[in-house]
Amino acid sequence: MYVITQSCCSDAACVSVCPVNCIHPTPEERGFGSSDILHIDPQACIDCGACADACPVDAIFPADKLGTRDTVFIEINADYYRTNPDVTSGWPQIEPTSTSSGDAGIVGYPDIRTLPDGLRVALVGTGPSGGYALRTLLDRTQASVTVIDRLPTPGGLVRAGVAPDHPGTKGVLRGFDLLYRDPRVTMATNVEVGSPAVARSHGAAHVTPAELAEHFDAVFYAVGASESRRLDIPGEDLAGSTSATELVAWYNAVPGADAAPPIRRGTPDDPATGRAVIVGTGNVALDVARILVSPPESLATTDIADRALSILAEQNVHEVVLLGRRDQAHAAYTSAEFRALSGIPGVDVVVHDDPEGGLPDLTGTADPTRRRIMFLFHSTPQAITGDGQVDGIVVRTGDRDHRADADLVVRSIGYRSTPIEGLPFDEMRRMFPNIAGRMVDESGEIIAGSYVLGWAGRGPTGGIGANKKYAQEAVEEFIDDAATGRLSRTECGPDDFPVLLRSRSRHVIGYRGMRRIDLAERRRGQVQGRPRVKFTDLPQMIGVAGRRRR
Repeated sequence: MYVITQSCCSDAACVSVCPVNCIHPTPEERGFGSSDILHIDPQACIDCGACADACPVDAIFPADKLGTRDTVFIEINADYYRTNPDVTSGWPQIEPTSTSSGDAGIVGYPDIRTLPDGLRVALVGTGPSGGYALRTLLDRTQASVTVIDRLPTPGGLVRAGVAPDHPGTKGVLRGFDLLYRDPRVTMATNVEVGSPAVARSHGAAHVTPAELAEHFDAVFYAVGASESRRLDIPGEDLAGSTSATELVAWYNAVPGADAAPPIRRGTPDDPATGRAVIVGTGNVALDVARILVSPPESLATTDIADRALSILAEQNVHEVVLLGRRDQAHAAYTSAEFRALSGIPGVDVVVHDDPEGGLPDLTGTADPTRRRIMFLFHSTPQAITGDGQVDGIVVRTGDRDHRADADLVVRSIGYRSTPIEGLPFDEMRRMFPNIAGRMVDESGEIIAGSYVLGWAGRGPTGGIGANKKYAQEAVEEFIDDAATGRLSRTECGPDDFPVLLRSRSRHVIGYRGMRRIDLAERRRGQVQGRPRVKFTDLPQMIGVAGRRRR
């Protein structure tokens, strides 16, 4: 029997290769986009191993080969079928279906569309949405694609957001890297789309959306949602109050996120508490909690930023309290991530889910002899306290206010997109307005040749694999527009855009430069017994990208 584990990205490549239809939910089933992981039916699995070979993130293993921390997923996989008895596994009964053109007997093949020759497309963003869109563009069209990213390295929130102790999840990037080598693909990283001021601040080239529209037949925006929501309570701007976005960027070695979280160090007269409070109970909140309480020696084998390793060891956080506004049944985390916490050696997991019950004493110093993660549900923050520096937070649990002493308060209550100068933006929903991926202007009219993907177009919902379906749908809209003559073809030549970029900056990085950075990080990691040691300094990255082997 095979088992899907925590690093599952819901890419669903395993679903299509399973000969007995025993992996659910499938992309066609309800719950696919919201399910934390996919699940193998232990009663139907025939141990063929095809799913393990197809998995892009190495998340599928034989049950008898699982490590201690992953054995919980045997039960998680089986539980899915106990709680969803209507799911049908086993040998599929395939019946002929029809394509939209009415041809009977063809199963699962998309319509073949006649597209204009010489289509040129720009794709802004290299996260999961961008990667899946690129794969679909290369599979379904003969278009040439210029891939643009503001940072020197690709990967989006997979590189910058996935926790260091989840290396398997980052494996999806290996498949995207193969696409970047395609002869129809041109990479252009360290390029900012939008404000020239932002580009100048880190030595990048800049282009405007209008210039992209001028040089390409179509532009796809897969720019994600990386801005954190605010609590809007007193004390939120004190030193020691930060967002999960900033903290994750810091420990994941994102260039420019150099400022360490100002955790209160304490004094002999007023010692540090060893406690951090996180507002929110989503998967990112769990990631942050796990990183804060993990022993430094366990993090030292990951790709966590060097700048984070020493500081986290010095701070020595022993207790993390996560505040959830509603009850545990409505917590934002996925069950797989929550249940996996029990497998962390030396860390206790405590849950308080009774608003009328006794409240834990969160004053004073956390017990330094043990590490624990505590969930406090039915709780909302009222104010963050401190004289210039966080020393605690006032919490309302049920109808009672109480205080938690803390050295650090982290808000993790969701993400939102940031506007791009020159593009329409829905300020209320904090996303780019669109209809099925086609970008629309303020009046609701479709902007020909402009498309938006992933979180930037639908909000921050769904994991890595959920972006695949939406990216494919947006590309199909582009194909339909191209086939029916709704695109305005560019009058620029194929060399005009590279010339424009070179006129803006000498530091545009192509595929070879990206590879030099990647290889250099891996070599640095080999010396320390780690997968890689990431660069955090932009000038250094630009220098490595331009360096040729002698």
